[in-house]
Amino acid sequence: MLLIYTHKITPRFSYIMKQIFSRMLQIEVGFTTRVEDFIKHSGPKITYTKQPLQNEFFIRSHTLLFEQGIRNMNLAVGKWDDLPCFFPAGERSNLPFDIFAASFYLLSRYEEYFPHVKDLVGRFPLKESLAYEHDFLKRPVVDLWARKMLELLKERFPALEVRPKLVRHTSVIDVPISHSYAHRGLLRGGIGMLLDLFSLRFRRISQRMAVMLKAKPDPYDNFKELVGIHAKYDLPAIFFFQFAQYSRYDKNISTENNAFRHLIKSVADYDTVALAASYSSFANTDLLKEEKENLANVINRPVNYVRLRYNRVDVPETYRNLVSAEFTDDYSMGYTHEMGFKAGTCTSFYFYDIPQEVQQPIKIHPFAVHDYALLKFASEEEIFVELDRLYKEVRDVGGHFITVFTNELLGSEGKVNWLQLYAKMIGRYYV
Repeated sequence: MLLIYTHKITPRFSYIMKQIFSRMLQIEVGFTTRVEDFIKHSGPKITYTKQPLQNEFFIRSHTLLFEQGIRNMNLAVGKWDDLPCFFPAGERSNLPFDIFAASFYLLSRYEEYFPHVKDLVGRFPLKESLAYEHDFLKRPVVDLWARKMLELLKERFPALEVRPKLVRHTSVIDVPISHSYAHRGLLRGGIGMLLDLFSLRFRRISQRMAVMLKAKPDPYDNFKELVGIHAKYDLPAIFFFQFAQYSRYDKNISTENNAFRHLIKSVADYDTVALAASYSSFANTDLLKEEKENLANVINRPVNYVRLRYNRVDVPETYRNLVSAEFTDDYSMGYTHEMGFKAGTCTSFYFYDIPQEVQQPIKIHPFAVHDYALLKFASEEEIFVELDRLYKEVRDVGGHFITVFTNELLGSEGKVNWLQLYAKMIGRYYV
């Protein structure tokens, strides 16, 4: 067991130590505030305080893990070899910065508590993030820091036992709108046709008529193909279906539609089905619970996983609402239009509620890729150059590679055949 001495064991301290050592590095870890227990310990050990006790492995602590609440801070980002780092620790420390405070800062989404102007749908803006500002968004720095620290620990303690950790894969299919034209009823179908006519969108009119006459399948109805791809590669996949009433931002077909319900049931026979929470339920816990219960009644099994519409998260209220609705896992941590690691990690983690100073019982699964972030690339070749680099970062630290694709983009036409690209990506990384 690795023993860590500190002057005070706080909820923040316990949270980040368990995340880094137990979940990321697969190392058994213990804590103590008793100097005599630390000195007696014959195994690997770390001192995490302001001054070393003897000649042990020492990391000089910043005050962040021993504080409460939020305070403004100006962070100076330096370098640890090729990695960015902050909260410098001084020359006596075995690491040039406080890896634990820096990791807590990123995982807790500390920066999102600072005053900021939200974007058009109420999200924390990408360009205000420390990772974007200092160009490390596309690197899972918390995992990379942990691996680099592990190398130093193994040099000092060759007998340190570390369980191997292999890369994991999950494909997320987001289904905010299951069909583009089909199953929308006479009124909504007629209004859609009129809007297309007034806007002179003749291609959509042609598509709409072909679907209505059953001459062609609905372009968004690619579920059979997706299930087949996942089965071919034995890939864990989760379909997040929106199951909500129509509103300005929620435009799926009626939850009472039998064809829609049958679709959800049929997908649930092969892959996991979860809830794509509606925009309307964002701050309405009762509505969120209702959507969850209604979807569970369709598939006849519990719904524990959730994604927020537009990846819209407002810390800490959003996660408190998800806990209140009894969700156990969230897949909304990431930027819709930029690839990378919003929380600085490719390892799942529990949400730490700073105002309440407690770890909430909901696990966050950060995604690395959202399909809309790929639209800016000119070709499939350019996309895979970026995907290859990102996947290598995750694989090298034994992380969790999560991608998010929408059935809408997979069913659209453009410079890239998106469904074909998706199948190629699965075959490339998920075998």
